Amino acid sequence: MENQPVEEHYPPKAKRGWQFWASWAVTAILVAVLVSVLYWQPILAREVEENAGRQAGFSVEPVDASADALANMPYFEVDAQEELYVERSLETHTIAPTRPRSEPTEYTVVEGDAVFSIAQKYNITPETLLWSNYDVLADDPHSLRPGQVLVIPPTNGILYEWEEGNTIEDVANQFSADADDILNWYGNKLDLTNPVIEPGTMVMIPGGEREFQNWASPPTYAVGRAGVYTSISGACEIEDGGFYGGGYFIWPADNHYLSGNDYWSGTGMSIYAADAGVVIFSGWYGSYGNMVMIDHQNGYHTVYAHLSIINVSCGNSVYQGQMIGNAGSTGNSTGPHLHFEIRYLGGYVNPWDYLGP
Repeated sequence: MENQPVEEHYPPKAKRGWQFWASWAVTAILVAVLVSVLYWQPILAREVEENAGRQAGFSVEPVDASADALANMPYFEVDAQEELYVERSLETHTIAPTRPRSEPTEYTVVEGDAVFSIAQKYNITPETLLWSNYDVLADDPHSLRPGQVLVIPPTNGILYEWEEGNTIEDVANQFSADADDILNWYGNKLDLTNPVIEPGTMVMIPGGEREFQNWASPPTYAVGRAGVYTSISGACEIEDGGFYGGGYFIWPADNHYLSGNDYWSGTGMSIYAADAGVVIFSGWYGSYGNMVMIDHQNGYHTVYAHLSIINVSCGNSVYQGQMIGNAGSTGNSTGPHLHFEIRYLGGYVNPWDYLGP
């Protein structure tokens, strides 16, 4: 009896309970529901897309129901009269790249160039250009000549050739800059843990500045001073009185754009008084060539240089917009253009900050 197999006894099929058949029924229902969902889902998705497109005012292209994808992106046909787009202007040609520069570059001066126009092309200040090219320009914007090769720094400041014994702190103090700015300027490629700089290396001093060396720039005098420029041709004595400026400046030439130099005007083009005032100099002034200086009697003076013809005399009162001469290329000039200055209380200011539209 011990070695006989054990028999298992199952209840007859007829005696299986209702729970068995109920479980099979539930399973069948779930399978049917799943098949239905898989079948109807792409159809319902298309209907939702079509309804959404119609509500948004777009026409929707019918989609092939036999496509394999479960859902398809609708085809939108935009009404041409609806401005549902962004217009982007073409980028005009510039010398400076649209991305930030980290390395200095070189520029060869051509006829018609000026320090201000070159600086604007490379998105740097005129001071930066002069400071970094002292060996070529000696801080004198009128010493610019075609064929000269200038170094263009990658940012505003001073491009400095490192010398033996220099330290970052000393150089920063020398140029009124921040030592951390020198260390962190990515173009300098310095090891922050051991910032060793070999002599002869060109190092960018971001934000650095120094005083300008003096060049042959006409001094500023005010109306009422006798003997103004008595040693210079065209000088005169100025008495009190005359026109006063309103403090608002107009463009001194018909062209209001840069085209190779500042206030581009070919020889003979009309030059106008930027504001009312009294002419305190009219004549030849060294590298400025034929020059007119106007005292606006409110702290402002304007200078108009390289003229081919002068139409006003020292002591004349002029109104805003009055023609005072013609553009030219007299004195130290790379080509016909107007060299224009605005000074306030004897100091130079940026004309672009003061000129009207």
